[in-house]
Amino acid sequence: MIKLNRRALILVMGALALIAFGIASVYYGMENKKVDPRVIEARQIYDRFDMYASNSDYKGVFAMLDSVENIYKAIPHYQNSYELGVLENNRGAAYLTMAIQDSVQPFSFDGVNILSKDSLLHLSELHLQKAIDIYENWNGIYADKDQEAINSIVKQDFFNGLNEKDAEKRNDYFLNRVEEIEMAKLENKRRLSVALTNLGIVQRHKEDYKKAIDLYGKALELWSENLAAKNNLNILLVKPIEKRNFIQKMFPQEKDEE
Repeated sequence: MIKLNRRALILVMGALALIAFGIASVYYGMENKKVDPRVIEARQIYDRFDMYASNSDYKGVFAMLDSVENIYKAIPHYQNSYELGVLENNRGAAYLTMAIQDSVQPFSFDGVNILSKDSLLHLSELHLQKAIDIYENWNGIYADKDQEAINSIVKQDFFNGLNEKDAEKRNDYFLNRVEEIEMAKLENKRRLSVALTNLGIVQRHKEDYKKAIDLYGKALELWSENLAAKNNLNILLVKPIEKRNFIQKMFPQEKDEE
């Protein structure tokens, strides 16, 4: 049996941080008057993620994720959006972190206290698989589309429920959303890679090492610089852990080079 060591735990937390910064870069890199006003509250609520996660406040994490999800799901355009994949990925990663901690405070889920590692791993697997499905479905819609095609797709439902009579503002919100989707086309390979990595960690702790290796391999096919996937694979193959060198830390790979 391969036991979890402290270094492996750090890798999982690193994946969590990547998820958090990934969604934050999308949300807060565009703080301007062109952002769809219907989702601004959700993005502000999400700003609490780092605080809850760093304090291991899992009830806070899950309550925050539920609140954000409810806002997105109430808007037709966002009901199948990549943002929901990010939320599911975060849920799965949080359950995974709880499962592999040395100790965890009593946690209630649907009125039932969950403390067993198996229960937490099961919940993690469910949510990570949902994230993967959402990302893959979203990629099936947008990944190979040019801007004109994306415009046509977004127009189908973006304006449903948008209570804004000013035509110029409506157009600004629309064009900003198209730009967000264009950015997501570049980022989604990394998001999907992280979800696959986390699911691989789940399988490793379930002692399904063959499936874990397969998931790490898929993660690296999508994002070759996924250090968490590399090192979790190295743990299984009994290889040395890789570290980013000084140059890689100072000059990370550009998104359009992948």
